[in-house]
Amino acid sequence: MIRQAKGRTPRRPPKKPSNTQKDPVGVYCRVRPLGAEDEECCIEVISGTTIQLHAPEGFKTNRNGEYKETQYSFKKVFGVSMSQMELFEHVAKPLVDDLVHGRNGLLFTYGVTGSGKTFTMTGSPGQGGLLPRSLDMIFNSIGPYQTKRYVFKTDDKNGMEVQSEVDALLERQKRESNPSFPKPSTSRQKLDPEIADMIKSEEAYKSEGVDEDSSYGVFVSYIEIYNNYIYDLLEENQEDAIKPKPPQSKILREDQNHNMYVSGCMEVEVKSAEEAFQVFWRGQKKRKVANTCLNRESSRSHSVLIVKLAQAPLDADGDNILQDKNQVTVSQLCLVDLAGSERTGRTGAEGTRIREAGNINQSLLNLRTCIEVLRENQMCGTNRMVPYRDSKVTHLFKNYFDGDGKVRMVVCVNPKADDYEETLLVMRFAEMTQEVEVARPVDRPICGFTPGRRHRNRAFKEELTRKLDERGGPIDRDVPAVINQLVHSLPPLPSSELTDPNDDITLPRLIEALQNRHRIRQMMIDEYNNAANRMKSMLQELDNIRLSKDDLIHEQNAKMANKDKIIQNNKAELDRLEKKTRMQEHKIDILQKTTKIYEDDKRSMKYELETRDQRLQRELSDKKRMEQRMHGQVTDTQYKWEKECDRRVNAMQVEMQNKLWVKDEKLKQLKAIVTESKTPGRPDPPPRQTQPQRPSREERLPAKRSASPSPVPTTTPVRPLHRRSRSAGGEKWVDHKPTCSLDLGTVLQPVIPNAIQVSAASGKALSKCDRYVLTHQEVGSDGEIQTKLVKGEVIQTRGGGQSVQFTDIETLKQELTTVPRRKRKSSEGAPANGDGTDGAWTDVETRCSVAVEMRAGSNMGPGFEHHGITKRRKP
Repeated sequence: MIRQAKGRTPRRPPKKPSNTQKDPVGVYCRVRPLGAEDEECCIEVISGTTIQLHAPEGFKTNRNGEYKETQYSFKKVFGVSMSQMELFEHVAKPLVDDLVHGRNGLLFTYGVTGSGKTFTMTGSPGQGGLLPRSLDMIFNSIGPYQTKRYVFKTDDKNGMEVQSEVDALLERQKRESNPSFPKPSTSRQKLDPEIADMIKSEEAYKSEGVDEDSSYGVFVSYIEIYNNYIYDLLEENQEDAIKPKPPQSKILREDQNHNMYVSGCMEVEVKSAEEAFQVFWRGQKKRKVANTCLNRESSRSHSVLIVKLAQAPLDADGDNILQDKNQVTVSQLCLVDLAGSERTGRTGAEGTRIREAGNINQSLLNLRTCIEVLRENQMCGTNRMVPYRDSKVTHLFKNYFDGDGKVRMVVCVNPKADDYEETLLVMRFAEMTQEVEVARPVDRPICGFTPGRRHRNRAFKEELTRKLDERGGPIDRDVPAVINQLVHSLPPLPSSELTDPNDDITLPRLIEALQNRHRIRQMMIDEYNNAANRMKSMLQELDNIRLSKDDLIHEQNAKMANKDKIIQNNKAELDRLEKKTRMQEHKIDILQKTTKIYEDDKRSMKYELETRDQRLQRELSDKKRMEQRMHGQVTDTQYKWEKECDRRVNAMQVEMQNKLWVKDEKLKQLKAIVTESKTPGRPDPPPRQTQPQRPSREERLPAKRSASPSPVPTTTPVRPLHRRSRSAGGEKWVDHKPTCSLDLGTVLQPVIPNAIQVSAASGKALSKCDRYVLTHQEVGSDGEIQTKLVKGEVIQTRGGGQSVQFTDIETLKQELTTVPRRKRKSSEGAPANGDGTDGAWTDVETRCSVAVEMRAGSNMGPGFEHHGITKRRKP
């Protein structure tokens, strides 16, 4: 199976190169009269091109504490006294001239809500705005050269087709007979009283230099952009009272010339200014308006009236339109009434009105963003993409900013003080827009036919009519008279009566007369042809002379126009430079004031910095002296404690040596007693008091110190005020038996009732009990293992922990029966200095002077390290 090749999308034709010459966007300002209820005015017209904004009372001042006054310059400023006719003459008239000559134009009004944009664009009876005056000027200029209806026919791709007069007649008959087609309104119909007498006859304008060798047709379409959707205001919807059908939104498309247009939009052909304005007013009644706190009839959408002018040249004879679609020139003029920017807090909008205001402000913000990007690309040489597609308004008019026509903007402002902040933003946007330059549109090529065809054809017809009138009527009645005149101018014929068949005189004479008349007729024809040829050559020479003169005149006019443009450009450049100079001077003044303020701040901060440096130096010097003093104190204290520690260590060494010496002496005595008991019959020697000898310095070796220091009690134990009675049997014990204890196999074993047995003391176990007992095993002096039960009371500390205060020690000792034991007092053999020995544990006061403290949450307990802390006795 052979798969069919997939067709490719045809390549888009390249865009026509734009002209290198550029013109800035023309921005005009119109000031609305102050309302009767408004008292304070914040706008002042200084000159014909400059206005000044004054901050109202109570408004935030600048840094100097003064009210900031800002000046803005425009191409033309129209004050309160300026009329609608003067505004049209400066703003819209040049755009209408360009429209008639085949160039596009864009005119839109911009401003806050209630600033007079709709009045500027539409006007009122007797004071027509820019829109009705533009329509009137168009038809005043092309009125004699309009085609019959339906000769021009729009297609669905933003193009224009040409029909013959016969096809146009059939189209008219078809539309008149079919009731489904809307009937075109004529100027004979009665106008709406709201739009009647918009323009006075003495205020009419007419464009100069209209091409007489062309025929024209005017088409009007009217749309609105509501909530970023496009709706056709001229579309005829079938009204259903039960279930009304909402209007369908339209989409934007791009034609083969890269121009944007509204697809499916209705375009109405009009033949007069009254008919065109009637069509506009029919769509104006469908436009979205609402009542707000700031405007009784506030526009809730952007409206766009598109006027298309189709122009086609006549044929060589000057009678009929040239039937060639490529020769049709279509130019358009867009008149845009933008909705005003507003703040919902001031307008009191709710629900749908808030959504409308948000969409209006968003579309205006997108317009501002596109202008900013265009300005940045032109001034900084960047190539950022202009976000035309973010909004329908900017997307529809993309071609104008890319150089497809002139762009002009009328900024409408309200001088009341309540609109000061929003008017300030509008002025900044207008000032930025003036810096954007739009490429000048390229003139379309002119048809190659001889100019003046229509005039010559009209003159020929008038001359022919005059000749016919001079000769007494139509040409069919003059034919016999002309023939008779020509016959009488020829030589008369001789007598031609034949009396004899053999007459040889009459026939030859008649033949000779006829030949003579034929020769004369031929001579007359030759003379007529020669005269006609001479006439033709003379007419051609006259035409060539006239054409050369016309070319010379056109050349001179073109030079004069170029000179005028150069002069206008120089004037505009001078105005721009003057404006820039004034702005720079104003900025210089502001910078000087700012610099002065910064210098004062710099001096004050420098003085403060020096003061702080001096203070810091003094603090550093005091800190060094304090460090030296503390270092000396620390050194002295460290030296004292080192000496004290050495003294204490030496004292402890001497004490331990003494204890070891006493124990050695006891062992010697015990050994002597045991030896004497084993020797029978030998009398005991009398006791001899021996003077104990102190060990030598070499024998008194320093004892090894423990690696872990003795726990220092940090918190004084808290004795409970009451405790349980021991006879009640409710005391709980902590039976601490280390894992290293040996089972001696004795019959008697210590049994403690109601005890918790642990191998390592912990705060959790101590918190549940009242008493503590530790089973401790050690090797006695006789080499046997002794088991000691160290008992104590559990006491809570102020730090939230538990401490154990030892109160009693029970000794369990196991000895052999074969070893004789001599009962001795524990005080025998004690050294004279009174140092404590093993018998000292039997003293209750000594037993109660030993305590062990354990902190809350600590793993250290008597099961890990046992250090006795001798309590300080009261004197």
